[in-house]
Amino acid sequence: MPTFTALTTVEGKANAEALGEALERVDPTPTGVGVFEIEDSSGCWEVGAYFQGEPDKAALMLLAKLYKANDFVVSELPELDWVAKVKRELSPVVAGRFFVHGSHEADKVPADCEPLLIEASMAFGTGHHGTTKGCLEAIDEIARSSFRPKSVLDLGCGTAVLAMAAARTWPTAAVLASDIDPVALDVANANLTANVLADRVICFEADGLDHDMTLRHAPYDLIVANILKSPLILLCRPIVDLLAPNGLLILSGILNDQAAEVSNVYQQVRNSIVSKREIGDWTTIMFRKSV
Repeated sequence: MPTFTALTTVEGKANAEALGEALERVDPTPTGVGVFEIEDSSGCWEVGAYFQGEPDKAALMLLAKLYKANDFVVSELPELDWVAKVKRELSPVVAGRFFVHGSHEADKVPADCEPLLIEASMAFGTGHHGTTKGCLEAIDEIARSSFRPKSVLDLGCGTAVLAMAAARTWPTAAVLASDIDPVALDVANANLTANVLADRVICFEADGLDHDMTLRHAPYDLIVANILKSPLILLCRPIVDLLAPNGLLILSGILNDQAAEVSNVYQQVRNSIVSKREIGDWTTIMFRKSV
């Protein structure tokens, strides 16, 4: 049976969440509903649903009008083996000393690199995205300096590729990886096991930084936060408070036109810019905390 998507945009979080809840009650029932803020400062949210079979377009039209949303765009997805497609199309990524690859590319690992295995079925966090690659290059930049962190926190770890990069680069450092999403943690733990790093990285579920495990291991010599502009700004003070004097901070998930705003916020709390790199539409910034 073909799969369909239905997508719309609407202003305001409350409206978007209410529309998402209403979508869950339509017939046929969607297999999944998502509500996401569009990170462009417009105040708009994207609401979408997946259906096994064609959705009721009249019902969708009624919901759009009821919640003052744009008309739903309904699309039929081709029946593909997506994992096989990803394996064909996602080539290995080189980011500094790191070679990020799937198991199907294991025979292509160069001798003079640090390999990181991320399965192709876990497409986000494979290193292809400009944010992940930017963070890996920043870690490589630190590794080429005399700085040797004793403690590292990967905040919003996703696949844990950045935590793994830190663990491989600094074998004696304590490395922690946290994420708000339990599914992401399942992926992270699977990747840690596949890379023989399960005993090197402490991986746990946490909403932000107010968590016993996070606080217990503070302060950190290096914090990597590859999330988004809004949470980076919201968490600025707690992040900087957990960073050791002269510690380094790598931030990403920042669109190029958002970089100045994020930089200003962090520079106001005793951080100086060490480096900045743009990859595609995304910026990665590294700061050093003043004493």
